[in-house]
Amino acid sequence: MVDYLYLGLYYIFRAIAIYTPQNLQRPFLNALAKLFYKFDKKHTNIMRVNLKMCKFDNIEEIILNTYRNFAYFGMEFLRNQNSTKEQILAKVDFKNEEILDKFKDRPIIITTAHYGNWELFSLAMAAKFGPVSIVGRNLDSPVMDKILSKNRSQFNIEVIPKSGGAKMIIKALQKRCLLGILVDQNIDIKDGLECEFFSNKIAHTHAASIFASKLNAVIIPAFIQRVGSKNLISFYDPIDINLINGDKIKIATQLQSDATQMVISSKPDEYFWMHKKFKHFYPEIYK
Repeated sequence: MVDYLYLGLYYIFRAIAIYTPQNLQRPFLNALAKLFYKFDKKHTNIMRVNLKMCKFDNIEEIILNTYRNFAYFGMEFLRNQNSTKEQILAKVDFKNEEILDKFKDRPIIITTAHYGNWELFSLAMAAKFGPVSIVGRNLDSPVMDKILSKNRSQFNIEVIPKSGGAKMIIKALQKRCLLGILVDQNIDIKDGLECEFFSNKIAHTHAASIFASKLNAVIIPAFIQRVGSKNLISFYDPIDINLINGDKIKIATQLQSDATQMVISSKPDEYFWMHKKFKHFYPEIYK
């Protein structure tokens, strides 16, 4: 029953996204963001706690803007259904893409976060650079997961499950497909390492570091961010595990956390603050 409710809402919002002028959508999305800010107490409180842990000012403004941005990103996701490569690339600019060319003879792991319009990110990467593999989790709703998977699989995008996908990851890297991994969410410490994020302890996945070590891959942090009327995908300093002295896995993993922190600091309202980022080491703050 809940699945059909989600499906109904999906088609309603898709119709709004496609058939309503965008200048009329903005007042609607702004009002929707204010409603969530006021009535979605659970996620608003999680966001408030996370932002306090990161010592941001203007927390309430950031929370409201976060809801507003994700309303915009959601509409953009709906408009991107069945788009061509040319239509996707018209919405995106790239910065520092020459970093990818520098390592074209090695496997490349792109690490990113639930930041900006990350669903557009994967589409744009595949439209620009060819076959892409992304590591992701299925949605709880089978009906909505089918729709999301259809969107993700455009342009020869392979979706690899987070659980049990090691062989597929290795195969993708051996074929020189770009491999994308979201590395920002809280995990069980047995599946990662202790790292720092805004001077707080977090449990951070070390998957990218381990695969880079085993397959001589280079890790390149990259993020998508809204700039004016377009989206900018920026590539940052590569993390070459071969050049790291000391605990290679630990240092490479911390560098990924540092990259995420750097981008969030520049524009915090595009980050997905609604998950319990610090839950492993500070579970009491979410009670």
